[in-house]
Amino acid sequence: MTKSETGFAEINGAKIYYEVAGEGQPFLMVHAGIASKSMWDDQFDFFAQKYKVVRYDMRGFGQSPPIADEYQRHEDIRALLDFLEIDHAYLMGCSMGGGGCMNFALEYPDRADALIMVGSGPSGFSYDDWSPSPLDEAMDAAYEKGDLEQVNEIAMRIFVDGTGRTPDQVNPALRKKVYDMNMIALQNEKLLGKDVPLSPPAAERIGELDLPVLIVIGDLDEDYISRAANFMVDNIPGARKIVMSGTAHLPNTEFPEAFNAHVQAFLDNL
Repeated sequence: MTKSETGFAEINGAKIYYEVAGEGQPFLMVHAGIASKSMWDDQFDFFAQKYKVVRYDMRGFGQSPPIADEYQRHEDIRALLDFLEIDHAYLMGCSMGGGGCMNFALEYPDRADALIMVGSGPSGFSYDDWSPSPLDEAMDAAYEKGDLEQVNEIAMRIFVDGTGRTPDQVNPALRKKVYDMNMIALQNEKLLGKDVPLSPPAAERIGELDLPVLIVIGDLDEDYISRAANFMVDNIPGARKIVMSGTAHLPNTEFPEAFNAHVQAFLDNL
């Protein structure tokens, strides 16, 4: 394990747990909405060999307690970087975390050196023929009943197993790790304040982005993610897309060596 600095940053009225390791160009990693900082275990150690890597738990995730106040994820990113005295960084975010990173890059373009979107899309992205899947509807029904275990299991079916794959085809240790991370978030959700959306949303401002962008998705992820990836490629000059086979929403956790190689190649070409 890489030797790291850890602590809590008291920022924007919240108490955010963070870890920092390595030296050099700062590289911030922001987790998905079904995870915590631990989803980056295989990236944190690897990239700390060349960069100053930062990861943290968003409000209500992992070791960061939920706060009832309204907030914006990109402003928590800014405040954390300020706390750590980091002026600019590479940004890598998965799913919800990627949306926060893109919003940060739009609001603070001089502080974002590159953007890596993993299983993610711009805030406000939508398309006319979207409709909820049977699993989406089942999850909503489980929420209404307050059955968080069932909600979590359905989330694993959607985001970890992915399209056309059964639970027994997924590494059980990986599946349990994500389940445990997401259960903390589900238990804290009602205690967490509203995330105030960027206005106008990133999907309407995407043409403002002027930095290197890498998009990584799994071929078993939801159709929404595939369409969001294509939308970004079509609207961000020079954006590059990689589709990893045999994985869903968290490709970095299932195939870390291949994922790390893709990201390192992207960074080496900056």
